Amino acid sequence: MTGLVDAHFHIWRQADLPWLLGPMQPRIFGPYEPIRRDYPVEEYLADCRPEGITEAVYVQANWAPECALDEVRFVSESARRAAFPIAIVAYADMLAEDIRPQLDALTAESSVRGVRMQLHWHDNPLYRFAQSPDLARDPLLQHNVARLADYGWSFDLQVFAGQMAGAAELAMACPGVTFVLQHSGMLEDLTPEGIASWRAGMKRLAACPNVVSKLSGLGTFLRRNDPAHVAFIAAETLALFGAQRCLFGSNFPIEKLWTTYAALIGAHRAGIPATDHDQVFNRTARRVYRLGQ
Repeated sequence: MTGLVDAHFHIWRQADLPWLLGPMQPRIFGPYEPIRRDYPVEEYLADCRPEGITEAVYVQANWAPECALDEVRFVSESARRAAFPIAIVAYADMLAEDIRPQLDALTAESSVRGVRMQLHWHDNPLYRFAQSPDLARDPLLQHNVARLADYGWSFDLQVFAGQMAGAAELAMACPGVTFVLQHSGMLEDLTPEGIASWRAGMKRLAACPNVVSKLSGLGTFLRRNDPAHVAFIAAETLALFGAQRCLFGSNFPIEKLWTTYAALIGAHRAGIPATDHDQVFNRTARRVYRLGQ
């Protein structure tokens, strides 16, 4: 195996992110004072390069919705400045009456490979992002997501266990689009009942051949890097999806709140069978996000 791919990271300027400005806003990952600052590409590279990362996929970081193209331009310029290859998952409002003007604008940067609009909703308001729990079933959203196939772009899918049935319906309604399940389905309820619900939802999504799962953000609800938890999620996810449909993402700098890059990727390396490393840390991301094209 040569270089590794980080399929989920962020860089940012604090001034561009509404949620990093003004009073602290509740976030799914808890208090975030240490990252309420600029996190430039140079710092990201200092974090990841010693661990063998040679390419990465940037996932939108919730700039103001009207600034989606500005976000893409900022990331593209950062990549050019650093001479580091970065593919981009941009934001678009998938509930727009016609999504095509937004997608056409994003084609101005050839590094765009997909779109994320976060659909996760939870009974706990601290975990809630979307307007309602069943957006994946919205006919307009399904129609717009299906449009991504015309651009050769993927959709980064972010849902909780209770939303996975609707997410599977979305995937089935858009067979020409690859869906990248964020954070292996965001298991937040570690009771036996919660795990059973998550496992059933993951099985439903794994039955959709156009869904892959991203092993990322696994410290979100624990607020720590827990190698045993990483190994558990990895084993369950790999058993359902197979290594050809799993990929690694650091979720930096969010995970930097409680760990280092070395410790994080070390936990994933230890928790994933060595025979699957080339797929999970390299080949799946290259295929899904069309890296090197």
